[in-house]
Amino acid sequence: MTDIAQTVKDAQERAAVLAQALPYLRRYAGDTLVVKYGGHAMVDDSLSNAFGHDIALLKLVGVNPVVVHGGGPQISAMLQRLQIKSTFVDGLRVTDAAMVDVIEMVLSGKVNKQVAGLINQAGALAVGISGKDGGLITARRLQRTVRDADTQAERVLDLGFVGEPVRIDPRVLYALSGSGLIPVIAPIGCGEDGETYNINADTAAGAIAGAVHATRLLMLTDVPGVLDENGVLIPELTAEEARRGIASGMISGGMIPKVETCLEAVRAGARAAVILDGRVPHACLLELFTEAGPGTLIRGE
Repeated sequence: MTDIAQTVKDAQERAAVLAQALPYLRRYAGDTLVVKYGGHAMVDDSLSNAFGHDIALLKLVGVNPVVVHGGGPQISAMLQRLQIKSTFVDGLRVTDAAMVDVIEMVLSGKVNKQVAGLINQAGALAVGISGKDGGLITARRLQRTVRDADTQAERVLDLGFVGEPVRIDPRVLYALSGSGLIPVIAPIGCGEDGETYNINADTAAGAIAGAVHATRLLMLTDVPGVLDENGVLIPELTAEEARRGIASGMISGGMIPKVETCLEAVRAGARAAVILDGRVPHACLLELFTEAGPGTLIRGE
């Protein structure tokens, strides 16, 4: 095949892809999507660049993406540099007053601006904020209990300044999106008395998705999605099926809190939530604009 013929063939294939995506572009035009960005997609340069281009493309074709990011590895690296020891309970970093200042610095400063920069470099306009800006996330101290193996008595764990959202005020998000900007949110919340709280990024994204009645919550993870007893990907679950999967033990371990976040998001107002394999390049676009989405979609009742 000549170079010219190959060029024509490549162009035809790209045109065919665009034509196939048109019904999906129409489906999501004007909709709000919340994307939780974290895991391997955040630390691999090629995946992070692809993510920036994907989010920029969504905005340019008329979708309103809202990005909520994590930053656990970056926080751990900074704490290690400062010789501050971290401890974890059930996957949550115990956070004292000194540590929460470092976490806010890393998440709201370095990581937040890096994520916004990826999108800006791809041709869209992103603005980095935290949950403290515009009263976006009002939080309270997260309460967790554990049961003593010997006495079976429950005791309350002191996780310090680890928080959970109690109220989402999305007006700042509407203002930014309506002005053609993409909000990029660091999961830091503010308490009623002005305390700063470190919030799990999955939890923050789920709460925001529910509050803005997002068409989709897309959660980028380091797993393919929800797997059945034979290790086969389940492409779609209803909320009831997901709850039964947790009760039966089919959904277990670290997948439980992710599924519970999706369930809470759809209960609070999101139309559906998707646990996506963020290790797949352009996972967001594949999920939204093709029939080959690399993840598990969870719908409301």
